[in-house]
Amino acid sequence: MSKFDDQYIDLCRRILEHGEKVQNYKKVDNRSGATATAIPDHTAQAQSESRTIRLPHQVLQFDLSEEFPILTSKKVAFKSAILEILWIYQVQSNDVRWLQDRKIHIWDEWEIDENGDYQGRHWDPKEFAHTIGTAYGWIVNKYKLTQNLIETLKENPGNRRMVMSLWQNEWLPTAALPSCVWNSQWNLIDGKLNVLVTSRSSDVPLGLPFNIVQYATLCYLIAHCIGAKPGQFTFITNDAHIYENQVDGIKEQIKRYDEAKANGTLPEAPKLWINPEVKDFFKFDNSRALKDVKLEDYKHLGIIKMPVTE
Repeated sequence: MSKFDDQYIDLCRRILEHGEKVQNYKKVDNRSGATATAIPDHTAQAQSESRTIRLPHQVLQFDLSEEFPILTSKKVAFKSAILEILWIYQVQSNDVRWLQDRKIHIWDEWEIDENGDYQGRHWDPKEFAHTIGTAYGWIVNKYKLTQNLIETLKENPGNRRMVMSLWQNEWLPTAALPSCVWNSQWNLIDGKLNVLVTSRSSDVPLGLPFNIVQYATLCYLIAHCIGAKPGQFTFITNDAHIYENQVDGIKEQIKRYDEAKANGTLPEAPKLWINPEVKDFFKFDNSRALKDVKLEDYKHLGIIKMPVTE
């Protein structure tokens, strides 16, 4: 069975059983741009209109040399996840059209329009139309984060300052959405590449499974390119939450997991295949076909559709 599923389902149970129901804040911004209006928390109305259930400081940990972490209790869109992480760290782009050309629409809601406008804010349209502003790939490109990391791993592998930070205060006001996964710290020990990833906020039903797959794959790819093996992967989220309109979907996933585990039918984790001929991170195929990175024998219990917000 998948070890990721064990950790993930345990996290979901703990959020549902012990998480705080956010209902008395003046507003709670979420990734759709919607807000939750303040409601006195002692009223029946407050209980029915709470927006999220959340826990602080949650940690997931994986040994990438043993298993590739992707959920099998539901289908995760692997190709879309990997193309997004390549968009950020390989292409180093903030242009949403690059994703749209590959039939990926997860950033459409945060796209600055052709006039440079988004949610009452304005950017120079010549530079930022059809982008997400000064976020994600824009930051990676400005500071050459990927190039510097790979160069340091090759030339000074014992370095303890290998950090890629997407949280640059100077550029936060002009980001359509400040980075959720904002920091990764890397080290190379005993021939294994290890990565610790920090997220300021995790939509557990949708964003978290994507992020785990993305940064695990990023570690595999960079390790492959420097002649190392993937090692320990630790993911820390400051705010792990489930939106209330996702609760039914999560309960369905827990039910599937419990039934499959009881009868021994929970699928094993798949294997990650990387084209052995490609040794340069910037030359991995990033077309919709994603020819150089594939999952082998990915079996799962099916799709569960869940919204981000009401």
